[in-house]
Amino acid sequence: MKKSILSLLQTTVLDVQTVARGWVRHKRSGQNVFFITLNDGSTIKTLQVVADAGKFEEELKRVHTGACLEVHGKLIASQGAGQTVELIAETLTILGEASPDNYPLQPKAHSMEFLRENAHLRSRTNTFSAVFRLRHALSYAIHKYFNDNGFYAWHSPIITASDAEGAGEMFQVTTLPIGNPPKDEQGAIDFKQDFFGKATNLTVSGQLEAELGAMGLGKVYTFGPTFRAENSNTTRHLAEFWMIEPEMAFYDIQDNMDLVEDFLRYLIKYALDNCADDLEFLNQRFMDEEKKKKKEEQSEMSLIEKLQFVVENQFERLTYTEAISILLNSNHHKKKKFQFEVKWGIDLQSEHERYLVEKHFKKPVILTNYPKAIKAFYMKQNEGEEAGKETVRAMDVLFPGIGEIVGGSQREEVYERLKARTDEMHITEELSWYLDTRRFGTAPHSGFGLGFERLVLFVTGMGNIRDVIPFPRTPLNAGF
Repeated sequence: MKKSILSLLQTTVLDVQTVARGWVRHKRSGQNVFFITLNDGSTIKTLQVVADAGKFEEELKRVHTGACLEVHGKLIASQGAGQTVELIAETLTILGEASPDNYPLQPKAHSMEFLRENAHLRSRTNTFSAVFRLRHALSYAIHKYFNDNGFYAWHSPIITASDAEGAGEMFQVTTLPIGNPPKDEQGAIDFKQDFFGKATNLTVSGQLEAELGAMGLGKVYTFGPTFRAENSNTTRHLAEFWMIEPEMAFYDIQDNMDLVEDFLRYLIKYALDNCADDLEFLNQRFMDEEKKKKKEEQSEMSLIEKLQFVVENQFERLTYTEAISILLNSNHHKKKKFQFEVKWGIDLQSEHERYLVEKHFKKPVILTNYPKAIKAFYMKQNEGEEAGKETVRAMDVLFPGIGEIVGGSQREEVYERLKARTDEMHITEELSWYLDTRRFGTAPHSGFGLGFERLVLFVTGMGNIRDVIPFPRTPLNAGF
């Protein structure tokens, strides 16, 4: 197996022949030699190659930032500061040239927008290589956590005829001719002639199908792409994103909260334990970015401190009603520092959520028992609520710097109550299969959804969700 630069940097066996392959980050001249820093994506660190100026005179004329090299030589203890080993080149082969006249990524600072426009190359930069290595590590940790805790991977469909969220912001899937689709007798598009014989869309969630799996396998999880045709250009929204959605039979809302807290702390601890070099780099980047902000907008914690903050603190649990009371009685509210109104029944804004986490409790928060009117139809309704304040067993997990990172609930398992809600929304017929799980062996069950990019955003400290997915899909942007 070919050795990576990471393995070469970690080796304790020196003065041996080896081979390094990678892309040139920088080249500088010394006395009769050239020093080339090589990176292959396996680590944020680089391997220094020392090449004799006379021996490789012709090759070195063609070695520029971005070029791909294969170098054979002897790995020795480094003579300079900043690295433990270096490679003395004996043969140097240019696998792919990169002209300084047109290679976009030169050794200088580039804006995030410039790098988004060159997303096909940005994985070669320190920032994005670190982000994408962390993305991989978190993905692996998610599968490992669920596997180790008795969950089964459940592949929910990407093409669906149902709208799990009831939002209606879905991408349509069709093979009908766009310019001249067939019409029925009422003049509407005749989807009976479409590929699936009905109107279909890209899914916004795998939750409903995951509930079906939980009713047979006990504990399942989905981890796949989801899509939302929301015309939003914020730093927190994508049209295509990945969701982790576990569903568990026999779990009530308390079990659900216990699971999500353990899950999130596990993932973040995994990143801290296994991605130290990348997190150190991103931590410094985070602090540099914070210095550019107004003093009152700067984070009180470094990136690594925020991650440790989540791992080391038990999550505070309280009801939505208690949270509203805290917000109304806060000096922040009395001094009119909240941009959005605070009152019972509102959908909490990020500023409200962050106040609870960062100012009031100074720890992660799980809010429960939200107003029925602002939550999805499938959430279990609480009993004995006062008129006008009906609530459901929902839960949202709030993190510092980001607000809501997870949403979930105990699901409504009582057929009559669930059907009453689907009747209200006129979706009973299309969700007959979903209602069947409440007719045939119903059971209490719960689940939640974690937006993967939201998690990566939090762990990496990046400021824009478009920078934690390789090729972001947003309004008017479907490049690459």
